[in-house]
Amino acid sequence: MKTSLVPSISLFVRLVALGSFAAVADEYGYTASAVSKLVSRLEERLGVKLLHRTTRRLSLTPEGEIFLSHARRIMALEEAIEADLSLAVGTPRGHLRVNCGTAFARHKLTRLLPRFLETHPGITVEVSVSDRRIDPIREQMDVTIRVGTSSDSDLVAVRLGTVRRIIAASPRYCAIHGRPSRPDDLMRHACLLLSGFAEQAVWPMRLDGERRDIVVSGPVTSDSADVLLQMALDGVGIIRLGDFLGEEALATGALIELFAGEHDDDPKPLTALVLPSRRTIPRVRAFVDFLKGEL
Repeated sequence: MKTSLVPSISLFVRLVALGSFAAVADEYGYTASAVSKLVSRLEERLGVKLLHRTTRRLSLTPEGEIFLSHARRIMALEEAIEADLSLAVGTPRGHLRVNCGTAFARHKLTRLLPRFLETHPGITVEVSVSDRRIDPIREQMDVTIRVGTSSDSDLVAVRLGTVRRIIAASPRYCAIHGRPSRPDDLMRHACLLLSGFAEQAVWPMRLDGERRDIVVSGPVTSDSADVLLQMALDGVGIIRLGDFLGEEALATGALIELFAGEHDDDPKPLTALVLPSRRTIPRVRAFVDFLKGEL
């Protein structure tokens, strides 16, 4: 009697999502060579080559594309079975895969997760943290949390809340360099900027009812909002950051808000993106409803 393909199918889907044997090996607790052998056995079982392997990357063969399409449907069916069973017992359960940015993970999600897990002991959560924009479908994320609108019509977008921007500096910075009193002063101050986003160097203001964009610069740029926050706390410069990121520092006085009332806080939606096939799964619905109630 032939062994089931389901475990190999699950591993193959993750391999395509993560793009390397080493990444899958870390996730499954195998060695990279063991993962490679499992895929080779799957290919032998099916009688086709599924992957092109090079030293730099993996790519799907035409047969691999066909197999991946079927594999994802099988995984969706498995999730639907889990969902029906969860409904039958009346308690959400199973494994939940979540992706979000580093700042949201540190300053919001890690503080909320303990209460969610206490409320739903049958759910386990895997949190993927990255400041790059991932493809939730390719990486098979149950819930992807993003700031801003999404143009991906293949995902269900659920509004969780609103993120507003704040301009702030530490008392130490203001004591040494002076507190800017007019928006134009910002052009002569050290401003901390998020790299990779040209618009981050343009800080919008509201003067006499009209918008005015102030182009700023400074000594530090980073692709991590947390790095910039630490630089601001250490007095290196002035920062423009999401309200959830600076919430604690502003409450304790470690940062001082600047230009309240003059700064255009540029509200953006905080959104949970959900794969359509998973929006009715109880554990996914429970997590999204929990976030809506907390944010």
